[in-house]
Amino acid sequence: MDIISAEHIVKTYSGHVALNDLTLNVPERSIYGLLGPNGAGKTSFIRIINQITAPDSGKLLFHGKPIQASDVARIGYLPEERGLYKKMRVGEQALYLAQLKGLSSSEAKKKLAYWFEKFDIHGWWDKRIEELSKGMAQKVQFITTVLHEPELLIFDEPFTGFDPINTNLIKKEIRELRDKGATVIFSTHRMESVEEICDHIALINKSNKILEGPLKDIRMKYRTNTYSITFEPREADLLKALPHNYHLVDHHRDNEGWRTARITLEDQSSPNEILEYFIQRTTVHHFEEVIPSVNDIFIREVQKN
Repeated sequence: MDIISAEHIVKTYSGHVALNDLTLNVPERSIYGLLGPNGAGKTSFIRIINQITAPDSGKLLFHGKPIQASDVARIGYLPEERGLYKKMRVGEQALYLAQLKGLSSSEAKKKLAYWFEKFDIHGWWDKRIEELSKGMAQKVQFITTVLHEPELLIFDEPFTGFDPINTNLIKKEIRELRDKGATVIFSTHRMESVEEICDHIALINKSNKILEGPLKDIRMKYRTNTYSITFEPREADLLKALPHNYHLVDHHRDNEGWRTARITLEDQSSPNEILEYFIQRTTVHHFEEVIPSVNDIFIREVQKN
């Protein structure tokens, strides 16, 4: 079942079309990557989900029903532009935001103690926000976003300000939240993070949805029958005598001295043929199909559109 269904949503601002007939579905208990270049319409869609704005036309459904103001309490939103009050103390602000989400003071303190211990920040309770680094403040805001255990979490560029260790920590937490039953909409420009944690993706460009679906299916759809083969470096001349149905994309010599070539086969050719060609003539170290990355697909589709 889908937790969010957008049906033919149109949104304009002073004559500018931010979303043009947007239709997409976010499956429950998934990590859904909402991708697109700056100005594509991602933030406009997120604001509609949070009922900050409303669509000019079309419908947004939450669990199959038109979204209501009361549904916002079941959503956690971490915006790209952070909103912590710099003069307030960390604990005081976290407690205040938790109570805005409907938690009692005692329940909020109990949950905050758990998360502060989990993130090893229990010593920050009496610090002012302005004393924290950008990454430290980001941890606090992440906690306040997930504290009330919402059904739907929306993270807009959640790794901003994090070093690699803390980025991996947040990725781990996002996966755990999904595994415990939450649905995550995840907007980012870091394509490597999309490949690591997303189950489904949608690409929006110039207000229009370009593609949508399970990440694995989309990557397989864009495969180009290209293979990477690593072989004995002294046999580089083999690349000059490739059969006519093999197209050499590129080749290089790696740090260990092996030569790696990427070769595209014509549709009727089998990868077994190219592997046999090299095995008969040299030592093959590695062979695999080159599946396009999300970054490759993103660039290709944005440039095409």
